[in-house]
Amino acid sequence: MKNKQTQKFGRPRLLIVGCGDVGMRLLPLVCTRFRVFAVTSSAHRCVQLRAAGAIPIVANLDHPSTLRRLANLAPNVVHLAPPQGDGEVDHRTRHLIAILPAGANVVYVSTTGVYGDCQGQLIDETRTVAPHNARAWRRVDAERVLRGWARRTQGRLAIVRAPGIYARERLPLARLRQGTPALLAQDDVYTNHIHADDLARIVALALFRALPGRIYHAVDDTRMKMGDYFDAVADAFGLARPPRVARAQLAQEVSPIKLSFMSESRLMRNERIKRELGVRLRYPDAGAAVARMALVK
Repeated sequence: MKNKQTQKFGRPRLLIVGCGDVGMRLLPLVCTRFRVFAVTSSAHRCVQLRAAGAIPIVANLDHPSTLRRLANLAPNVVHLAPPQGDGEVDHRTRHLIAILPAGANVVYVSTTGVYGDCQGQLIDETRTVAPHNARAWRRVDAERVLRGWARRTQGRLAIVRAPGIYARERLPLARLRQGTPALLAQDDVYTNHIHADDLARIVALALFRALPGRIYHAVDDTRMKMGDYFDAVADAFGLARPPRVARAQLAQEVSPIKLSFMSESRLMRNERIKRELGVRLRYPDAGAAVARMALVK
């Protein structure tokens, strides 16, 4: 019988790049199956990552020289790191693929923002991307770069497109307390949601079950407009509902970034994650989930 030390080092290796909130939720789901290495740019997070079962590696996607020790480190990779904050090219992903081993199994968490404004239509993963801002263009660039890498190296790539991620610690409570307005119902947009725990589970399942080159919508079953979501959070936590204003007035009261999020309307099909990955959502309805969160002290 193999001793515990041999079993530990015999597990396949997994590299998590960008191990923030979702990455920390992912760790308990994968540490029993993999020897996990977690990349962080902050040395002070090493203790936290070790306590969660990962081997921390201090590196920075903005500085390629720090990534050399990652080369060929693990045949399984979860890429959770966002692009840098400007431009239409994701330099971070380009730096990452330079050290990925040929034939690796990669799961990349992208964004549903790549579709732009779909005018409230219900769309599936075959929809052509049509980004409306540089932030979404950077995500499209990352997806294209990773696809090119997969073709060249016979790697396996799954792209998980996530919408607004929420959890008890990720609710718009500050926005509500500030009284930031929402749109009138006739101007409002459909928005999409996924609980951070469900997203972590989708990523974990994608490592084992995703088809090569496949795109997956990591969204729940909610069909809700943005203002209604804000109302649901306000009601659950005993806060005033946000005032509703017309789009022209809203443009004068919120930042361009906030306005961009409130200018794209789409509904996302999620049958593929259920059918191909076997996902069973723990939080299928964002409104009901928020109401339960308010009961937890």
